[in-house]
Amino acid sequence: MQNSIIRFFRTKIYTALTLLALVLIFGVLGFRTISGYSWIDSLYMTVITITTVGFGEVQPLDDASKIFTVLLILFSVIIVGYALTVITEYILSRNNLEELKQKNMQKKIDSLKNHIIICGYGRNGKQAAKKLLNYEKAFVIIEKNKEIIEKYQSEEISFVLGNANEDEVLLEAGVDRASTLISALPNDADNLFIVLSARQINSTMTIISRASQETSYKKLKLAGANNVILPDRIGGDHMASLVVAPDLIEFIDNLSIIGKSNINIEEIQVNKLYNVSANVKTIRDLDLRNKTGCSVIGFKATNGDYVVNPEAETKLVPNSKIIVLGRPEQINKLNSIYNLD
Repeated sequence: MQNSIIRFFRTKIYTALTLLALVLIFGVLGFRTISGYSWIDSLYMTVITITTVGFGEVQPLDDASKIFTVLLILFSVIIVGYALTVITEYILSRNNLEELKQKNMQKKIDSLKNHIIICGYGRNGKQAAKKLLNYEKAFVIIEKNKEIIEKYQSEEISFVLGNANEDEVLLEAGVDRASTLISALPNDADNLFIVLSARQINSTMTIISRASQETSYKKLKLAGANNVILPDRIGGDHMASLVVAPDLIEFIDNLSIIGKSNINIEEIQVNKLYNVSANVKTIRDLDLRNKTGCSVIGFKATNGDYVVNPEAETKLVPNSKIIVLGRPEQINKLNSIYNLD
């Protein structure tokens, strides 16, 4: 939107400048030919005529020169007036462009529902946004640094300018309609306050918070965070695991849960696989291994408990989930058969 407006005014400005240049050339050539002025005198007469400053002629004009001067004045008044109008509109539009852009973005945010809110666009916020973009999830970023917003704002990434600690800013991002909030600020106290505020406004949303100190883990959980991530601890565990079991960790790192062409693991709601209201099936009944080549490696019960490598007789009750593993082409086949895309 911003670029199209700027291009529009640039085109009009280029047109106005071209017309001014043509009038200037027309005047110089006219005074040179009709009045016999030198090139300098012709340029001088053209400029004082176009700008209507009221200076005197270089030498008295004859009738032909007077008629030419009248025509030059009429042409120049129209063209200079057009140029001034275009330049004025451009200056005013530049002043109002930021406000217009913000209104359009807020209108887009207001239309979102069950979206994701990311608080803070630092290192962790950027990583979260990149993953969500790859997974084609709708999200909004709350960031208080205007320079960061101006640098990264695009058609794909929507920002709300402000402090995520304030309820008004959270509401602008649609926290009351969101499905998930990710608090990725570097300060644990800020994350704690955001979790408290968001949980008070939306009691059903999933809240994921970053924590720098292990002592903040329990506080954030008590405040209402469903999950608390300690990036430093995860990084340390990962490096140690590369020493203890490097091949296993490398294999896990190569598994992909995002994208369209290279996904290996997917979480699926049982309700999407069959009509659970008719009769409850088991993992054996689905027979995903023979139908798609995918293997069921996990089961999440309705109470939130996880079962790794569940038994074939595990009942797939309503609102439960399964985790499947397969090659990208097998995952694609699964999505195609059950219309999961």
